[in-house]
Order: sequence, then structure tokens, then C-alpha cells
Amino acid sequence: MFGIIDHFQKVYMGKSNNNPNIEKSTFFSKSITQNIEFFKQSFQNSADLSVRYLNISGTQSAIITISGLVDKNVLTQSVVNPIIFCETSIENSVEKYKYIKDNIISSVDQTEVSTLEDAINAIASGNAIFAMDGCDVMLSVGVQGYPFRSISEPSSEIMQRGSREGFVEPIMINMTLIRRRIKSPNLKFELTSLGTVSKTSIALCYLTNKVSKDILKKIKQKLSNINLEMIMDSGYVIPYLDDQGDFSLFSSVGMTERPDTVCGKISEGRIAILIDGTPTVLIVPYLFVEYFQHLDDYSMHPYFATFTRWLKYFAFLLSTLLPGLYVGLSTFNPEILPFPIFNKIALAVGTTPFSLMFETILIHLIYEIMREAGLRIPRPLSHAVSIVGALVIGETAVSSGLVGAPTLMVVALTAISSYVVPNLYEPISILKFVFIIAGGLLGIWGIMIVFTAVLINICSKNTYGVPFTSPLSPFNIFAMRDVLVRSGWSFLSKKSIKVQDLPGSEVKNNLF
Repeated sequence: MFGIIDHFQKVYMGKSNNNPNIEKSTFFSKSITQNIEFFKQSFQNSADLSVRYLNISGTQSAIITISGLVDKNVLTQSVVNPIIFCETSIENSVEKYKYIKDNIISSVDQTEVSTLEDAINAIASGNAIFAMDGCDVMLSVGVQGYPFRSISEPSSEIMQRGSREGFVEPIMINMTLIRRRIKSPNLKFELTSLGTVSKTSIALCYLTNKVSKDILKKIKQKLSNINLEMIMDSGYVIPYLDDQGDFSLFSSVGMTERPDTVCGKISEGRIAILIDGTPTVLIVPYLFVEYFQHLDDYSMHPYFATFTRWLKYFAFLLSTLLPGLYVGLSTFNPEILPFPIFNKIALAVGTTPFSLMFETILIHLIYEIMREAGLRIPRPLSHAVSIVGALVIGETAVSSGLVGAPTLMVVALTAISSYVVPNLYEPISILKFVFIIAGGLLGIWGIMIVFTAVLINICSKNTYGVPFTSPLSPFNIFAMRDVLVRSGWSFLSKKSIKVQDLPGSEVKNNLF
């Protein structure tokens, strides 16, 4: 029985050795007809598979592409035309193939492939495959030309100053945006692919002179354990990069759509993970205090940046604790509230048919429904949703006596505060319900119990050997210059603290 349980646990955790998606390498034959038949069978005679047959001095050859993924002008000028006008007296197919590869095809991006799986991956990435009869190898030529969204400012990370560029979907464009900002030869990209079906390109980006080898090794090991068939977004990868068995609401993997933010993080020894097909770049390891840091902070005066940073901490606590404190104090500890405020709350609760806890939960649920509708509904109808929400939940609900005005004010203030730190909206939206229930059942003591549990969970979290709460716990006074305050650049530039140098870090400072 224990063997059966262990087997199902391995299957659930993705540790089963019987993986049906493992592909065996299929090598090419010297017959071009048989090789092209391999491609047609692999793509199931798909309509977008294009095969252009050519005759080179009596030797049959072909160029295989996927329509829509290649730039036809580049393909014609760099590959097709030079081969068509090629004249050679070489009769041996292998020698003729080498001559064309070295002297005729003018494309810079050339790679030899010898297996069908590598060729299929190259074609699906927008490359052109040049095959010649009598050769058991083929030439992959980079002629990508698929359409993509133009570079623009990301809507989720608006800056008052600085660059207006954001990442786009193609991974090569994103790598270029980073390389253009960091021209150091220490900047390194490592390309790999994940997903047994999608074959999604993944790039690890880091500075070789600042990254920790131990962290890099752990990340590579976790990525190699991903056995998903399809990877369509960065959210597919995040659970594998977080600690397994960690039930924390806070993630140790950061996300951004700005190349300048990525450059700033990798300069501190972090590792950026670029995923083809999504403009979101992952950053590991990511600390709790970094949720309250924004690139705008480093473009403002230090005193104003410090003020906005404290404002973010206050908004986080307000959006998390305010609904629970409102319910708990009003229900169990009304003597703590000033008499005018308590009188208003008592009058409002007396005219509504629901309890204060149920009323607060109900209004929060209605707000979350409106928010979700505003995200999914077509944009021309979004104004109608906001108008209906303002009329129904605002004026009509209060005037009809279904909800109280103080409760509506608390919910509105909580909703506004939760958007001050947008990266923490997901844990905030869950924690506020937990605090409301704790305050409604146990009062101020229930809130303290839940707050202590959340604090212990955050402090016990460890991300790749680095404490999640660093440098607050363990405390590092020198690092406070960019945590609770934002010092001037004359002080920030004196020393660069890397993640492996933080107190309490188990990662050794082994640099290249």
C-alpha cells in the first residue's frame, strides 16, 4: 500500500520516470526525397509547410520553411537567389553542399542540423532548412520575419521619467533591449527550450562577474525538472522556481516588463529569465522589500523617493488590515474607536439587514466581481461597468439601506490602497478576507493571531539560500540606505550589495 501511495506521489510531483513525451533522435538519410517525407509526416502535411525545390548543377535540393514565420525578402536575397545563380563543377554532393554553405549563402546565422527534431525546432522558430540530395546533414539559416507587436511602454509599469520602452513577445528582441543597455562582455545569455510540445525558447540572462554559481545551478536544475507539454506564459514557470511545498502567498520570483528594471536587477547579481511569447521577464531571487521599490524612485530626489516608499508600506498595511480592523473593533472593541465615529457606524449597522462582517465581505466580493468584469469585458463597455458600479454599489446600495456608508468608505479606501503596490495585489486580495473573518470572529485578538502567522511565514521563507526578508531580517544597517529610505546616488554608488553578500545568506560568494 505504501508503494502505491509513493508511486502516486511521484506522479503528482512530476517525478515519474515513465515520460511518454521523451523523443528519440531521428537522423537524416542521404535521400532528399525520404528526408522531405519525414518533414511532411511530422507536420501532418500542414498547409503552412512550404518546400521549394531547386536544381543545383544536376543535384536536387530543397528549402523547407513555415509560411508566415520567415521574411520572404531576406529568404530570396540571402538564400534562394544565390543558390539559383550558383554555377559549380563539383559533382560530389557533400563537397557541393560545403561549397554552397561556405561561399554561396550570404546569411550570417547558419547552423548545421543532423536530426529531424533539431530541424523541426529550427523551422518552427522561423529558420529555413536547406537540404541537398546525398547529404545526411542540413543547413539551418536564420531568416525570421514573423510579425510582432511594436516596442511600447508597458501599461502595468508606468514611469514619470526614464525610458518608454517595454519588452515584447519575441525573445530575441527582448535580449537586444537588454544588450543595448549593458554593453559589457560579462553579460551572458543562455538559451534553452522548455515544453515537450511547445518547445518554448527560454533565456537565462546574468552578469558572469556578479552572479552566484550556486544560485545559477539551482535555477538550471529547477528548470530542467519542468515536464510540461505547453508553456504559453511566465506563470507556467513560476511555481517550479518557487520552493516546493511552500504555502506562502508571497512569491520569491519577481516579474517586470521593463528592460531597465531587469538591467538594474542583474547588476546586483540576480538572474533574469526571458520566455519567448510573453513580454514578462522573471527575476530570481526576489526579496520582499523589492515589492516596494520602483524604478521611478531612483529618478526622483531622495527625500521624495523616501516619502513615496513609506507611502507604499503604509498603503500595503492599510489595504491588508483596514477591513479586518474595522470589523473587529466595531464588533468586539468599540471603546477603542472615537465616539463620533462609533456613533456613525452604529447608526449605519442598525439600518442594514446584514451583520458587519457579512456586509464587508459582500461589498468586497462585489468589488472583485466588478474588477474582474472590467478586465475581461471589451474596452468600449468598460465605462458602462464603472458607471453601473458607481450607481448600484455607491448611491443606490446606501440609500436603499442594504449597506452602510462607513463600510462602503472602508472598502473604497482599501481598493485604492491595494493598487499602490500592484505586484502585491494577489496576496492582498486574499489576506484582507482572512483578516475580515478573523476580526469578525475573534476581534482584535484574531487579527493579531493572523498577522503573527503571516509575519512568521514571511520571515521563514528562504529563496535560493537568501532570506526572503533580507536585509530587514537579518538586519543590515548599510543596506537600509535603499530599503526604508532612498539615499542619494553619491552614497548608493559607494558599494554594490549582491544577494549572496546579504546577512544570513547560505549562498557562497563564488564568482566567475
